[in-house]
Amino acid sequence: MICKNYGHNMLSKRHADILQILETEGSVSISALAERLGVSLETVRRDVKPLSEAGTVVRIHGAVGLAGQIGEAPFQKRMRENAAAKQAIARAVTEMIRDGDSVMLDTGTTTSYVARELTRRRRLTVVTNSSDIARTLATVNGNRVYMAGGELRSDSGAAFGKSALDFVSRFAVTHAIISASAVDQTGVMDFDLEEAEIGRLLLSRAERRMVVTDQTKFGRRGLIHVCGFSDLDMLVTDRAPPPIIAQALKEANTSLKVAS
Repeated sequence: MICKNYGHNMLSKRHADILQILETEGSVSISALAERLGVSLETVRRDVKPLSEAGTVVRIHGAVGLAGQIGEAPFQKRMRENAAAKQAIARAVTEMIRDGDSVMLDTGTTTSYVARELTRRRRLTVVTNSSDIARTLATVNGNRVYMAGGELRSDSGAAFGKSALDFVSRFAVTHAIISASAVDQTGVMDFDLEEAEIGRLLLSRAERRMVVTDQTKFGRRGLIHVCGFSDLDMLVTDRAPPPIIAQALKEANTSLKVAS
């Protein structure tokens, strides 16, 4: 009897582990699951079978994913990564914004979480290149929302290029909030030239300039330099950065806010 219960508990734990991995990473190959769980391919197939039969997961071409998330856009997958950290950062940012303020937000999963928290504020003026952020804030609480035009990217639903830059350059706001793909002691970086350009422009159009980033971006090096810490008033994150980055922030006189 003890052995039977033990086996059942182990299986339940593996089911929970499988669902946790899929929740974080989206679809994962059977071989990668076996490696992560430290079991054989056959064991993983057996574990996945009841989840598949129950409709919780979907099997596709040697991989498995959560039902309802197969085929979703990469941006939606990224929204699920480090979600609790991004929500904490968003709450910390929203505390610094008052009813009636003007805010610029670039496209990014963390800035999308900021937009969701900003539904607690009223009569905001919002400028963004993100259709997700525009949709979130356009029809609530008496806000005025201006969205940069141009072709929307298929992955993020955001507008880039000359028309978006020209549009944003017409505005001057109180707060600019940009996301970061990478942060090291030299400042904020991105892996995409157009995203870097619009982030840099947003910062130049605001009185108060802020970057939001979770701890996983610290120590990464991007391809394109967005700004140095001296171009920012504040960095908001979920965990204290490594000492070398903390020192660089201090030397640039840039505030550091760690969300609780």
